[in-house]
Amino acid sequence: MLAAVFFINACGQAKNNSTNKIMSNEKKSAVAANIDTATFGAGCFWCVEAVFQRMNGVLKVKSGYSGGSIKNPSYKEVCQGTTGHAEVCQITYDKSVVTFDELLEVFWKTHDPTTLNRQGNDAGTQYRSAIFYHNDEQKKLAEKYKAEINKSGAYPDPIVTEITAFTKFYPAEDYHDNYYNQNGSEGYCKYVIQPKVEKFEKIFKNKVKH
Repeated sequence: MLAAVFFINACGQAKNNSTNKIMSNEKKSAVAANIDTATFGAGCFWCVEAVFQRMNGVLKVKSGYSGGSIKNPSYKEVCQGTTGHAEVCQITYDKSVVTFDELLEVFWKTHDPTTLNRQGNDAGTQYRSAIFYHNDEQKKLAEKYKAEINKSGAYPDPIVTEITAFTKFYPAEDYHDNYYNQNGSEGYCKYVIQPKVEKFEKIFKNKVKH
């Protein structure tokens, strides 16, 4: 009798475990379906990282290089301006919290998209304004947004942001990670990055992480 009860309980436990596993897998699949990636270049990637790290719905920001012809470029090589790469940030975000449209809005309002291969004193093709789209929907939205900004006359000069298909992302060296948060007292952080962060937090109060 005891053996029969144990067998029934064991079967019930196995069934519950199986059900829980299925539910867990379904939950993971649902979460994964909402995760997407955007790749933006807007001058120095330290600035881009600092801004998007603070945006609600953004899960991860990684600095790196895209758009060039050299495999596994180093920071030194990219800074020489001969690799064709732009300094970019690859942004992992939750589509159920923030849309690609909202990311684009922050992107265009936190750097100058009218200066060719330059952001402030940072000059060179590696500092170009660029959107490396991952799918047709991102391409469509980026091109539409760019056209609307130009038509609106929001900037005195035309937008020069490059909109091109994403091909490869090469992660930057580890010391670039979380740069502003770890080096906020340095001159570049105080006088270049901090104003961009403050601008984002002022304009996009409802999009800032809490």
